[in-house]
Amino acid sequence: MTAPLLTSLAAPGGDRPDALSVGGRALSREELLGAAGAVAARIAGAPVVAVRATATPETVVAVVGALLAGVPVVPVPPDSGPAERDHILRDSGATLLLTGEAVDAPVETVPVDPAERAAWTKPEPDPESTAFILYTSGTTGAPKGALISRRAVAADLDGLAAAWAWTAEDTLVHGLPLFHVHGLVLGVLGALRTGSRLVHTGKPTPAAYAAADGSLYFGVPTVWNRIVQDPDSARALASARLLVSGSAPLPAPVFRDLERLTGQRPIERYGMTETLITISTRADGERRPGYVGTPLSGIRTRIAAEEGAEIGELQLTGPTLFDGYLNRPEATAGSYTEDGWFRTGDIAAIDPDGFHRIVGRASTDMIKSGGYRIGAGEVENALLDHPAVREAAVVGAPHEDLGQEIVAYVVADGIGEKELIDFVASQLSVHKRPRKVRFLEALPRNAMGKPQKKLLPPA
Repeated sequence: MTAPLLTSLAAPGGDRPDALSVGGRALSREELLGAAGAVAARIAGAPVVAVRATATPETVVAVVGALLAGVPVVPVPPDSGPAERDHILRDSGATLLLTGEAVDAPVETVPVDPAERAAWTKPEPDPESTAFILYTSGTTGAPKGALISRRAVAADLDGLAAAWAWTAEDTLVHGLPLFHVHGLVLGVLGALRTGSRLVHTGKPTPAAYAAADGSLYFGVPTVWNRIVQDPDSARALASARLLVSGSAPLPAPVFRDLERLTGQRPIERYGMTETLITISTRADGERRPGYVGTPLSGIRTRIAAEEGAEIGELQLTGPTLFDGYLNRPEATAGSYTEDGWFRTGDIAAIDPDGFHRIVGRASTDMIKSGGYRIGAGEVENALLDHPAVREAAVVGAPHEDLGQEIVAYVVADGIGEKELIDFVASQLSVHKRPRKVRFLEALPRNAMGKPQKKLLPPA
C-alpha cells in the first residue's frame, strides 16, 4: 500500500540547515514546512492555484504549501508568453497565482515568502484527489491540462526510489526547470519524500554540477552533452552513485563519453506528463546505451505493432497514470485503447529480456519508406556516432516513389552530405540511410532540450 504523499516530508534522523538548496539559497526541512504552512493557511479552500515556477525556494514553498492545503497546483513556466500563460490560467480555473516577485496577471497574485512561518496541522488530503494539473507541450494544439493524483505521484516516487536505491543518504543534484515532471515532481518531491538532500544548481552548467558534490544527478541529454564537452567537470562526477538522464533519448556517443570520463554508465528512464515515469534502468541492473530499462513496480507494457513488425506503439497501464485531461473527455477517451491501456504515441521495441528501447514519436518518428518501417531515433544515433556530428534530427518527408524518404538535419563540422549518407549505410541496413542531409547551425529545442521537429525548415 502506498503511503500518503506528504507523510515523508519531516526530516528522517534529524534536520540540516541546507536540506534544500535552490540557486545557492538554503532552507532546512523545518523552515520549508513552516513557510509552506503559511502558504497553506492563506490559500486553503481555493479550487486551484497556479505557481509561477521559477527555479527558486519560493516555488518549492508554494508547491508544498498547496499540497499541504489539498489545493491542485498548476505550474506555470516563468518564460511563458502572455497568450500561453493566460490560456493555462483560464483553462485550469486557477483563481490565484503564487509568486515570489510582483507580476501582472489576469488573476489575483499571492506573494510567497520563505521567511514566513505558520503551523499546519490538518490531515493529509484524499490520495485520490488532484495534486497537479500539468500542461502538455501543446505540439498538437493548445496545451491540455493533465490531472495527476496524489496517489499517482506517491506511487511513482516510491517506484523510482526502489529502482534507484534512492534513500535519505543521497544528495540529489540537478538544475532542471521546476514546471515539468522531471524537475519538479522527481527533482523536488522525490527528494522530499525519500529524505535526501536537494541541491538545485539554478542553471545546469557543468561547473555547477561538478561543484555540488552529489551522489545522484538528474539531467537531460543537452545537459549531459555539455558536461562531456567539459572533461574536468565530467570527471568531478566520478564519485557520484547514479547519473540519470531523461526527457529525451540520450545519444549513444554521450552515453559512452560519460562512461569514459566518470567511470560509470548513466541510467535512462522513460515517462510522459500523463504517465509520470514508468520505465527505468535499475541501479543494480544492466545499463545499455539506447535503452530505458524495464517497467517500474505495478506498470505493465505492451507493443501494438503491425504483423511482422519489430516496433510499434508503446501502450501501458499502472498506478502512475493520470486521471484524464481537464474538461476534455473526448481527448481523454482517445488516449486509451478499447481495453483500457494508455496509448503513449511513442514507438518502441521490447527485447526478449524485457528491456525497452524507445524509437521516437508515432507522429514524427515512425518513417515508412519503400515498405520498411524505420524509427528515426535509430538513424539519429547512427549519425551521432560520426565524430563530426554534434546534433541530429531525422524525419520522413513525402516521396512519390518511396512514400517517405529519410531526411537528416545535422549540426556538423567539416563533412559533406554523401559522406554522412554512406556512413549511416555502413552502420545500419542500407534502406535506413538518409536520402538527404540538411546542415543547420543548431536544432530547435524546447526548455527540456527536446528537438522540436515541427520547427525544422522544409526538407
